[in-house]
Amino acid sequence: MDLQNIKNIIFDLGGVIINIDYNKSLRELLKYSKTGSAMEFTQKAQSQLFDLYETGNSTCEQFRNNLRSEYNLEATDEEIDAAWNAMLLDIPQERIDLLQELGKKYRIFLLSNTNAIHLKKFNELVAHSFTIPNLDSLFEQSYYSHLVGKRKPDAAIFEQILAENNLDRTETLFIDDSIQHINSADSLGINTLHLQPPLTINEFFKDVVS
Repeated sequence: MDLQNIKNIIFDLGGVIINIDYNKSLRELLKYSKTGSAMEFTQKAQSQLFDLYETGNSTCEQFRNNLRSEYNLEATDEEIDAAWNAMLLDIPQERIDLLQELGKKYRIFLLSNTNAIHLKKFNELVAHSFTIPNLDSLFEQSYYSHLVGKRKPDAAIFEQILAENNLDRTETLFIDDSIQHINSADSLGINTLHLQPPLTINEFFKDVVS
């Protein structure tokens, strides 16, 4: 990909900056299920209770209670939070270093479908592992779905970022590991990179920061 005309980069978080494993959370939550009900939460699709939580239309308390009700869970708030956070693995130091370097050359932004429980955990991981205060400090602006009330792949969230920051879509690159999000940005005329293993952002940008 030719980055010569790129001035702005919008990063996804899970699977791009932080390593994640959705199945770890599903396995942990199923331990508390009285019926062994399968959870509808994957990279490509999820049930309505997760959508409500990720768009800020349900509180943490409502989310936990909805999980208990829909999947017959017997678990405390703390057990549910720990199981829900199990999918969040680690953020390699090299990715933090890369973002700090890219921030000197580009306007960089964060766009994440996430929720209050995960955001708290993200920032705990950062605070315990790095010398930066939080994730937001790496970016000009961060957009978390539960705080803005919109989520990928809806066009509205992309249009909001472009408008609020006066970004030219032809000069903007969006990086995500989910194809449905990539397709949405593509349809809006935004440059995209579908990040798939073994490709990492460090490998992709190695010539930019070398």
